[in-house]
Amino acid sequence: MTEQNTGHGPGGAADAPDADDNRRQVLYWRLLARLFDHEEQPALESASLAVVEDIGLPPALLDPGASVGSVVQRHPELAAEFDGLMTPEPEEDGGRDRAAEVRRAALASKVLLNVFASGSGTVTAEQLARWQSDAEWFERALGCRPGELRGGRGGAGRAAAGGGTGVGPTGTGVGGPLPDLSRLIPAIGPELGSIEAGLVKRMRLREVLADPALAARLTPSMSLIEQLLRDKDNLSGVALANAKALIRRYVDEVTEVLRTQVEKSTVGELDRSVPPKRVFRNLDIDRTIWKNLTNWDPEGERLYVDRLYYRHTSRKTTPQRLIVVVDQSGSMVDSMINCTILASIFAGLPKVDVHLIAYDTQALDLTPWAHDPFETLLRTKLGGGTDGTVAMALAQPKIAEPRNTVVVWISDFYEWRQQELFDSMAAVHRSGAKFIPVGSVTSSGRGSVNPWFRERFKDLGAPVISGHIKKLVHELKTFLT
Repeated sequence: MTEQNTGHGPGGAADAPDADDNRRQVLYWRLLARLFDHEEQPALESASLAVVEDIGLPPALLDPGASVGSVVQRHPELAAEFDGLMTPEPEEDGGRDRAAEVRRAALASKVLLNVFASGSGTVTAEQLARWQSDAEWFERALGCRPGELRGGRGGAGRAAAGGGTGVGPTGTGVGGPLPDLSRLIPAIGPELGSIEAGLVKRMRLREVLADPALAARLTPSMSLIEQLLRDKDNLSGVALANAKALIRRYVDEVTEVLRTQVEKSTVGELDRSVPPKRVFRNLDIDRTIWKNLTNWDPEGERLYVDRLYYRHTSRKTTPQRLIVVVDQSGSMVDSMINCTILASIFAGLPKVDVHLIAYDTQALDLTPWAHDPFETLLRTKLGGGTDGTVAMALAQPKIAEPRNTVVVWISDFYEWRQQELFDSMAAVHRSGAKFIPVGSVTSSGRGSVNPWFRERFKDLGAPVISGHIKKLVHELKTFLT
C-alpha cells in the first residue's frame, strides 16, 4: 500500500480527503472479497489492518471469529456508534465528514460480514447464538429493535420511508459514503430470516437438545421453533423436555407482544343505557362541581351539592364467535404459529367464543386447547398436502349465528379442490358471517397467495389480507369491539 493510501504521506491536510476515500475503498473491497470468497486476500487484509489502526479502532473488528458483542464488551465506547450506524447521516455545513465515513465503513463492514458471511458446514448451538447476537446488532445499526427484522418476536418490521435502491444521496460506488441500507428494510428482514433458517437446518439439533448445557445456549426463533415442531415426535427424554422449554419460551415472548397489540383497542364504547354504579371510585368530581355551581354560597364560601354525578364504566360487549382455520402445511408454518398464539389471546377476552381448526389433508379441531398456544402447537403436525374442504366441514356447523360470527381462514390457498372450496367460502360470506381470507400473517410479511383465489376473493368483496400480523389484529378488533 502506498503512503498516500494509508494517509501517512507528506501531502498533509490537502491530501486528507483523497486518503480517506482510499481508506474507505480498501475496507469496502475487503468486505466484498470476504462476502464472495472466504479465502483471505493478504494484500486487502494487511491494508485494512493499517486503516483500522490508523483511525483508532481495535483490530478485533477484522477478526471473523469475533462477534460484535465481544468487540463491544472489550470496547464499550463503540456500542453507541453501532446504534443507528446505517441510518441516514445528515451532512454538516462544511460538507461530508470523510474521516467519520471511514470509521462508519469499518464498523459497518464488521456487522455485515458477521451476518451475511455465514459460512458452511455443521453449525453448533454456540455459533447459532453468536449469529443471532450479531443479527441483533445489525438490526440496531438499521435503527430497529433487536429481533424486529427477523420476526419471530412479533416484531413490527419497520417500514422505511421513501423508496430507492438503498444507496444514499451521495453514494456513487465502492468508494462513496456508506449506503443508506435503512431503505432496504422491507427486503432485508426476509433475508435475515432465510439465513437464520439455513443455520438452524445445519445444526445437529437432536444432539444439541440432548445436552442441557448446549440447549441452554439456544435462542428461540421462528426458524428454530419450526424445526422443533417438525421433529418433536422423534424426540424423547431430556431432548424432548428441552425442546418443549424452548417452544414455551418463544410462545411466551410472542404472546406478550401480540397481547399488547390486541389490548390497545379492544375496549368497546361506553354503554350509556346502563346506569353508572354509585360508588366513590366512579364519582365524577368535576361534573358534580360544575352542575352544582348555582348553589355556591360566597359568604360562607361553601358549595351545596344537590346531586352527585357518576361516570359510566359499563361498555358495550356483544358476544362474538371467532372461528380461526389455519393451514398447517409446510408452507404456512410461520402463520400457524402466529395465529395459534393470536387465537389464544382472543380466547382470553370476555365474550369472545374462539374456535380453532388446523388442517392439511385432514382437519383437527383444536378448540379445547385454543386458550393455550403451547399445548395447541404440540398437537399440530406440520407438513403434508392441502385440502381445505375437510376443514370447511368442521367449520360450517360452528356458524350458528352468521351475523355474529367471523371466520378467519389462513392459507396460501394452493388447494387440491379449488372450486369446491371457494364455493363453500362464498356461501359463508353470503350467509352474513364476516369471512376474512388471510394469505400471510408472518412477522416478515413475506408469503405467496394462489392468484386464482386472490382474484375471486376480490370479486367477492372479501380481499385477501396479506402482510404483517398487525393487519389481521386490526381487522379482528374492528369486528369484535
